[in-house]
Amino acid sequence: MSATTDRAPTREDFAALLEQSYGDNEAFEGSVIKGRVVAIEKDVAVIDIGLKTEGRVALKEFTGYGRDPAPQVGEEVEVYLERVENALGEAVISRDKARREESWVKLEKAFETNEKVEGVIFNQVKGGFTVDLDGAVAFLPRSQVDIRPIRDVGPLMNVPQPFHILKMDRRRGNIVVSRRTVLEESRAEQRHEIVANLEEGQVIDGVVKNITDYGAFVDLGGIDGLLHVTDIAWRRVNHPSEVLTIGQTVKVKIIKINHETHRISLGMKQLLDDPWQGIEAKYPIGAKFHGRVTNITDYGAFVELEPGIEGLVHVSEMSWTKKNVHPGKIVSTSQEVDVQVLEVDPVKRRISLGLKQTLQNPWEAFAEKHPVGSTVTGEVKNKTEFGLFIGLDGDVDGMVHLSDLDWNRPGEQVIEEYKKGDVINAQVLDVDVEKERISLGVKQLAGDPFASVGGGEEGGDVRKGAVVTCEVIEVKDTGIDVKIAGTDLTTFIKRSELARDRADQRPERFAVGEKVDARVTLFDRKARKIAVSIKALEVAEEKEAIAQYGSADSGASLGDILGAALKAREEAPKKGKKGEE
Repeated sequence: MSATTDRAPTREDFAALLEQSYGDNEAFEGSVIKGRVVAIEKDVAVIDIGLKTEGRVALKEFTGYGRDPAPQVGEEVEVYLERVENALGEAVISRDKARREESWVKLEKAFETNEKVEGVIFNQVKGGFTVDLDGAVAFLPRSQVDIRPIRDVGPLMNVPQPFHILKMDRRRGNIVVSRRTVLEESRAEQRHEIVANLEEGQVIDGVVKNITDYGAFVDLGGIDGLLHVTDIAWRRVNHPSEVLTIGQTVKVKIIKINHETHRISLGMKQLLDDPWQGIEAKYPIGAKFHGRVTNITDYGAFVELEPGIEGLVHVSEMSWTKKNVHPGKIVSTSQEVDVQVLEVDPVKRRISLGLKQTLQNPWEAFAEKHPVGSTVTGEVKNKTEFGLFIGLDGDVDGMVHLSDLDWNRPGEQVIEEYKKGDVINAQVLDVDVEKERISLGVKQLAGDPFASVGGGEEGGDVRKGAVVTCEVIEVKDTGIDVKIAGTDLTTFIKRSELARDRADQRPERFAVGEKVDARVTLFDRKARKIAVSIKALEVAEEKEAIAQYGSADSGASLGDILGAALKAREEAPKKGKKGEE
């Protein structure tokens, strides 16, 4: 025997013999080969892969969920050869890996053609689940389980179902699948078929599936339609849950169908008569009605006149006196109120209402109760640069202008004597209902000092050219303030009018309380102006004395003439008394 035939067979010799045994099968390590079951030992199948070489495979690799039953002795099976021989002299083979290799070939073909594959969800892992694709294990992300998030995945476990392959990487052994895309595709087909059988204007029964703030989703038998909150009823519905409940069967009308997006708009109120038909005749302008406040906004309040008919009371039409106040401080939700129709627009489906028009105008009420010339009492609500605002009956305000505070003193000076909260009396001067204005006067209560003085038929001795007695009330550097005796008139005599002689034109010559005579040089009732002058009186007296007692040409001195005039003035009253005796 040669050396070659005497040596023990090597691993390479065995592989060559094995390759020769299988011929075209190219049975090498890492390949799927055919074998025959020669025995069943407890939970293990003994498989002969040729050349009297055997391997062992657990029966559970054959009998997994959804697979074939356990093989019988003599049956031919395919296995994956990992190693030709291990330490025990047996081949290392696997049925799972053989099936996985077969599956990868099928899955890659399905991935390329975008076909669905069947699998079984058998375990839960972080972020999703594992799926058995006939031997190949794939990952199913939680977001790809269903169209909507589901809490319990239990009913989906261990159930054969279709999947779409999203990603494959054979080198890394990664497969990502989706159940959601299969459902969406199926639903899209169903939706397209259902939508094709629906028409706008069609009345159909549906079941309320979900309720949101803006409406409800109604199941029309495989496809959902949106019933917007504004289409539930003609009246105001604040929230769909006021009218609908989940699971409720409702009759709806298809308003609009979008065949591209498969969106369907539904309506319930369209099945009822439109209450806005003939609205102008039903709610004529100027008519008053009773209603209920349904909603309050920053700009007004909505009042329901009947189910389905609401009108807006703008904030400007809510109160005669409360301006720039939130409507919620005047009315409250569900409050019953009387309103007047101001405007009706059937095209825009709007009714303008007025709340204050159902109440008496407080300015009209004030004018009836307090005619012009009457006296009212009120509290000073505010001081401004042009006058005082006084709170009056009926929650209205009247204004006292600066010019109506005092007859003699400037209003800017007099207003400083008043403060908020003071209660004062005033006279009603004018009431303008349209402009909502009431004019008051304080000085009118004391009477016009110009009204009781004057010359001629009006009475009084105060007129231009008249001589009046004045009382000094204040001495200033530029002159003196005086009050004309017997009247309430005051005026100012400036320094140049205090005396004929410049040397005597000194204010300090006079004292407060002192009485002096002066001549009226200006009296204008309309302009309310009066002026007096001591200088004018002295000049006038001098002219009169010269004319009566002599002239400068007669040789008499001016002192003699004035002395004679003064003596005559003093003797005149004495002669009058003797005549009376």
